[in-house]
Amino acid sequence: MIAPTLRLRTLLLALLLPLALAACGTPRVLELAQGTPPASEIAGTVQLYVATTRAVSDQPVWFSGERAPRPSFARLDITVPRSHKAGELELPDSGLGNPSKHFVATNLTRLDLAPVVADVRRELQRRPVEQRDVLVFVHGYNTNFADAAYRFAQIVYDSGFKGVPVLFTWPSRGELLAYPYDRESAYYSRDFLENNLRAIARDLGPPRMDVLAHSMGTLLTVETLRQAAIRGDGNFGGKLRDVMLAAPDLDLDVFKTQMRQIKRPVTVFVSADDRALDFSRRFAGDKKRLGAVSSKDTETVAELEKLGARVIDLSEISSGDPLNHAKFAASPKVVQMIGERLRQDKGIATAGPTLGDKLGDVAGGVVGTVGSTVGLVVTAPAAIVQGAR
Repeated sequence: MIAPTLRLRTLLLALLLPLALAACGTPRVLELAQGTPPASEIAGTVQLYVATTRAVSDQPVWFSGERAPRPSFARLDITVPRSHKAGELELPDSGLGNPSKHFVATNLTRLDLAPVVADVRRELQRRPVEQRDVLVFVHGYNTNFADAAYRFAQIVYDSGFKGVPVLFTWPSRGELLAYPYDRESAYYSRDFLENNLRAIARDLGPPRMDVLAHSMGTLLTVETLRQAAIRGDGNFGGKLRDVMLAAPDLDLDVFKTQMRQIKRPVTVFVSADDRALDFSRRFAGDKKRLGAVSSKDTETVAELEKLGARVIDLSEISSGDPLNHAKFAASPKVVQMIGERLRQDKGIATAGPTLGDKLGDVAGGVVGTVGSTVGLVVTAPAAIVQGAR
């Protein structure tokens, strides 16, 4: 028994080592800065609303990786450093950051359901009509509350979104070896996410609602869309506009069956060199992950498009992410190109690059095949595009 056990441990180490090297360090927490940083030190402030199925915790954790029996809500302010570079998420190695160099949380207010609904409604009404969008972000595996909040703030700022951003954060433990627990937590949160989307569409009154999901968060999102479609209203009263799945940690075969039930367009950002999804593939019985599909897999891409999945291949794009798992946010040209294109078209459009065109033709130097027969503008979520707050 000793030899097989040793071989198993060696295999697990080989699989996990690349992820462990990228995820080393103490878990991040959300420490609040004392007072408001001087305007001369920051480029702006991003205000997020939080809906979560995480258990409530004391600060600076705020919300833990354990599951809560009911959702919680909050409003969060994060400042962006004046020295910020698009695509980068400048955070300190530990402790409270320097506002002139790092993203820093300055305020977190816990809210009950009625106050958060009223607060978001006021935020929508004070905006011009064309900016009354809601963008819901669903993070991925191995992500604690602080990491999810900081990443979403960076996406909102870099994409230039001017609507109301809502972070739906589910009980990931933020631990490398907690993959099975995180996966079950994603399933646990399906009803909560569906109820959250329905409340946004029904009670807040936005003309449009878009969803951006990453990694294992795409499992939660797609399962939610599937069950909503089965209930008879997968478009949430016509309010759900665009759904974008970035580096989806989804079994390709399972996704095809889900899409046959969902019956609505989604956008999929893929990259064949995604090292995190390579680990996931091996962990899941060597089954292909949706996020690792390549535009060179023409039969697969064609089948996905028939099901309503529009594929954008980022394989040839470089970013600061060592695992190539967060290119949608870590590549400045990608996040800015998406924002600019959709800002020009003010939502869904049918004109644009076709199969075989290059992102570089649109974005000026970004290289990556667009695996879609419709326009790039229609393949990305319209809500993440409308200017920084």
